[in-house]
Amino acid sequence: MALAPTVQLRSGARLPVLGLGTWPLHDEEAAETVDLAIETGYRLIDTAENYRNEKGVGEGIRRSGLPREELFITTKFNREHHSTDGVRRAFEESTKLLGVDYIDLLLVHWPNPAQGRYVEAVQGIAALLEEGLVRAVGTSNFKPTHLQDVIDAGIVPDVNQIQLDPQRPRIEERAFHNEHGIVTESWSPLGPGSGLLDEPGVAAIAEAHGRTAAQVVLRWHVQQGLVAIPKSSNRERLAQNLDIFDFELSGAELANIYLLDTGAADIVDSDEFGH
Repeated sequence: MALAPTVQLRSGARLPVLGLGTWPLHDEEAAETVDLAIETGYRLIDTAENYRNEKGVGEGIRRSGLPREELFITTKFNREHHSTDGVRRAFEESTKLLGVDYIDLLLVHWPNPAQGRYVEAVQGIAALLEEGLVRAVGTSNFKPTHLQDVIDAGIVPDVNQIQLDPQRPRIEERAFHNEHGIVTESWSPLGPGSGLLDEPGVAAIAEAHGRTAAQVVLRWHVQQGLVAIPKSSNRERLAQNLDIFDFELSGAELANIYLLDTGAADIVDSDEFGH
């Protein structure tokens, strides 16, 4: 059973470059899927307070029997916890539901700039890092302007998780991340709906490599240093999504996939939406 390679974060923690997204799985389905994913070889599991499935994710981890230290568990918290004390409460609630005593990567789920407390929220995670309760500091859906505020306050996040796929490759955001040593993690890496996977250009590359369209798109992510967290509860697709580390896309193939960039905006604007 092959495991995904890892990338070293600023904090020193090593993050697998491909993991399991768990939205919108509910508790029992989440437990079954996480257990199956770990059996398949997944070591990065991504959840969130807002997914309301942390208990199920924790149950799946327990069922797997895998030692805690062999997993990389990510969760996120909502705007009600955007304060130093609030972040600690969010951490305590998540660890209780997950049945663990530390979180590998804790993220601010949305910046909620109208609330004006996302810098304090990141500072709260940094305080937990200093105590050894989390292993890395993360943000999610932060724009470069939000990240710059955090950096100006003296903290550089390890990871920023954003919506990213070949139709919205987020070139400017990735350049900002790279400039500051922030790892880019892609949520919805296969795109919303099935449109991306039905593209003839993707199908042609998949046929040339004897792969599925999803495998080609996920390879596009990881080959460029991105971390992808696709979601599936299907045994065959879970295995296929992880089986992308024994082939490479050529420069021409990568370029052809970039031609799929539609300039599409995110599903929602993180300056306006949040929870």
